[in-house]
Amino acid sequence: MSLLYTCLVMLPLTALFIHFQIEPFLSLLRALNGTVSSYKDGDYSFGLYWPRNDELSELVAAHNDLGAVLREQRLNLAQRELLLDNMVQHTPVAMLLVCDNGPIVYGNVAACKLLNNGQKLEGYDFSSILKNANQALIDAVNRGADGLFHVQDDEAQEEDVYYLARRLFTLNGRSHELFLLRQLTNELRRQDVKTWKKVIRVISHELNNSLAPIASLANSGIELVRREQLERLPVILETIAERSHHLESFIQGYASFAKLPSPRLAPVSWSYLINVLQGQIHFDLVGDLPEKPVRIDSAQMQQAMLNLVKNAHEAGGEQNAVAVSVRQIQDSFRIDVMDRGTGMSEAVMMNALIPFYSTKRSGTGLGLALAREIIEAHDGRILLANRDGGGLVVSLILPV
Repeated sequence: MSLLYTCLVMLPLTALFIHFQIEPFLSLLRALNGTVSSYKDGDYSFGLYWPRNDELSELVAAHNDLGAVLREQRLNLAQRELLLDNMVQHTPVAMLLVCDNGPIVYGNVAACKLLNNGQKLEGYDFSSILKNANQALIDAVNRGADGLFHVQDDEAQEEDVYYLARRLFTLNGRSHELFLLRQLTNELRRQDVKTWKKVIRVISHELNNSLAPIASLANSGIELVRREQLERLPVILETIAERSHHLESFIQGYASFAKLPSPRLAPVSWSYLINVLQGQIHFDLVGDLPEKPVRIDSAQMQQAMLNLVKNAHEAGGEQNAVAVSVRQIQDSFRIDVMDRGTGMSEAVMMNALIPFYSTKRSGTGLGLALAREIIEAHDGRILLANRDGGGLVVSLILPV
């Protein structure tokens, strides 16, 4: 009986003793579970305390060190994100992130000013925002590739030039597209100054190269006449005539760009225009031609398209890969001149439409510039874009 009484007294005391011994370990395990859950939620502000100097103290110290490292990394990451956000928000390049061709996920300050009168873009449907944009921007986005486009500023009575770049990538398992719109107007103006300086140097060099031998040959001719040695005179006069003809052709080439007359518009059928061009240079016609005629200056438009097709043949691709397509899209005609050459880098594309700019060693730099002047004189515009799979497409947009 006394043994039973002793057991009844000792068992609760033993259980209580075991509880007091195990409870600190259970508390530590609960604290570990809580801090791990906090780490999963991105909260690294918690730490553990263990008063004993045993093996568990080393575990607690290591756990606290891990939390300190994660806190430091989180702080550095937050600072970098803040710096990056400030840079992106205040960059002059308009940046727009669109999710699955639907809602706008992100738009910086420049994009808000350009597309939504300075108001936020996040949450709006991209297609609805695009409906209120300039038609040139709509065409550039619908084209589906990087390229230049021009926007007329009616208030300033001048034209702004933009470069559109777009990139696809996957974010959080969903397809996103990043649009970058960079205004190039000021850069092109600075480039214009450099280009005109280059033009002056080129013309001066060409004049000196022609006038110097002409003057020398003329002096030689005078001396031969004085000596009555006339047998060499025809050769000298023929050389002077050849150099004069070369100089005349050179000057006329540059003058034709500066003195482009206003177009004389008249209805012209597309079949006639294409047949005339195919009689001068080879290219493949893609698709059917519009039935509705176009009001153009036929001679000027032939010159513009001939320049573009020649450039396409000289682009470095296969000669039989040069093609032309003509389509009517709502109230505009679109002419695409396509090749499978090397395409253009961003730097070349920025300068390609500037007069006298050329990447060809013997090029005059007037082909694309003259085409642009002709198209814009017809109230149209010209677009450049690299093609998927290589090559370049030059698009001419003309009003119906």
